[in-house]
Amino acid sequence: MSGSESRKAAGKQGGAKASFALLWGEQGQPSRGPKPSLSAGRIAETAIRIADDEGLDAVSLARVAKKLDVTTMALYRYVPGKAELVDLMVDLAIGPPVPVAGIAGGWRPQLTEWARQCAAVYRRHPWILTATGMRRQIMGPHQLGWLDTALAALAGTGLSPVQRHDTFLLLVGHIRNITQQTAEHNEAANEEWADLTTEVLERHADRFPALTSAVAEGAFTPQGGDPLDFGLERILDGVAALLL
Repeated sequence: MSGSESRKAAGKQGGAKASFALLWGEQGQPSRGPKPSLSAGRIAETAIRIADDEGLDAVSLARVAKKLDVTTMALYRYVPGKAELVDLMVDLAIGPPVPVAGIAGGWRPQLTEWARQCAAVYRRHPWILTATGMRRQIMGPHQLGWLDTALAALAGTGLSPVQRHDTFLLLVGHIRNITQQTAEHNEAANEEWADLTTEVLERHADRFPALTSAVAEGAFTPQGGDPLDFGLERILDGVAALLL
């Protein structure tokens, strides 16, 4: 069988079931050939380092193989393809959830800490945004652990199961949004945007009075502090109001 035929055969064995097996440690070790010198985890950790340094687009089985000083075909003994590798990368990069059950004060301080720690993970690995935005993903034990921890913090609030899950989605959505803004931050581009916007508004202030006033009053001036805070507090305020 040629190299291209072997890769096609490996790809056919991939998909959701293959990702599930990788994520949950249910994939059998290669049964033929010499004793395995690699593991799916080691391959994924190498890929994570590439993604952290250069972004997810830089990750390929060929690139990972080169880093590990093996042939690309050798990796197919452990991972069916890039999609399955990315699923494993995400779960390993996210890591186990931070324990918050022991934080005094109940659901709000617990979710606050949960959100801060989750945001820190996204800041360390911003490529997770792309990896988890491409398609509906098979979730591994670490991802489910973060979800379980958030739901557990809300368990005694009286919120319905749907409301608890929706709260989780609101928090993750805010974290992802802030991560996206931070990852794309470019000071020079921001200054150019501000100069051009100011110029436009000076000529067309009558068309955009509210925006012109907001800009003049410093609405777009960096405020310092953690950009996560304002939205996080408003989401939690909303949950608190629902509990009244």
